[in-house]
Amino acid sequence: MAVTETGKEDGAETGANPDAGSAAEQQAAASVAPGLDMLVDEHEEEVSENGRTVRRKGVYLLPNLFTTGALFAGFYAVIAAMRGDFESAAIAVFFAMVFDGLDGRVARLTHTSSKFGAEYDSLSDMVSFGVAPALVVFSWALGGLGKFGWSAAFIYVACAALRLARFNTQIDTADKNYFTGLASPAAAGIIASTVWVCHDLGWVGSALPGELSIVVGILTATVGFLMVANFRYYSFKDIDFRGRVPFAVMFAVVLVFGLVTLDPPRILLLAFLAYAASGPVLQVVNSRRR
Repeated sequence: MAVTETGKEDGAETGANPDAGSAAEQQAAASVAPGLDMLVDEHEEEVSENGRTVRRKGVYLLPNLFTTGALFAGFYAVIAAMRGDFESAAIAVFFAMVFDGLDGRVARLTHTSSKFGAEYDSLSDMVSFGVAPALVVFSWALGGLGKFGWSAAFIYVACAALRLARFNTQIDTADKNYFTGLASPAAAGIIASTVWVCHDLGWVGSALPGELSIVVGILTATVGFLMVANFRYYSFKDIDFRGRVPFAVMFAVVLVFGLVTLDPPRILLLAFLAYAASGPVLQVVNSRRR
């Protein structure tokens, strides 16, 4: 309630109507809002509606929930690797990939895309597909290689950041059907599936061959360079999930799921390696046609 310098309520001083108490209480409740705004500022964003630029407050909940799920999965992968649970760490990276694939699809299907969502997704990708895979592979195999080990991990992280920055600056002009450079989720898939396969083989800790650690370090740095290379990779963004498809397509999907369940880590590793190789192969084929 509004109080004068003498400590008396304004309503009582003026002899106002009997509803003055409730109005004063509403005013006091409203005065709490500025205090909350000092702690968490409201987000405002300019959007185009019917050819006009307007400002809207708040953020869309649904797509950002999936982005938060991807961020949490990437963070959990780091925690699991620090505890030596490398299988859970690798699986967490794949969960981050699932959530990351859903947030963009959900935003487009529900028309809830926003600049905030795009920036939040990019930061989440940096954690889940840049920092997390590098720390997981470093904790598993590269920590004992000295400067070579942490240099390979840093190259991966730096290239992931450069790849995301370049993607964000070219998002309005680049071909939607192709990525320039290996996408960071695919790069993270190679690292995570490599850790998962070797964990299944028992190559952990003292049982990990030193030669394999060197190979993994080279692989980590190479995957990082592929993210910033000028190779073109198919983005799969032109697939219409709401349209009708031939029955044979659904049969192929069933076969893929059945194949993955036979040996998830090895099948996923082969699939991501094949996708990573598709960029250089496509570059060579196109150069020969010219």
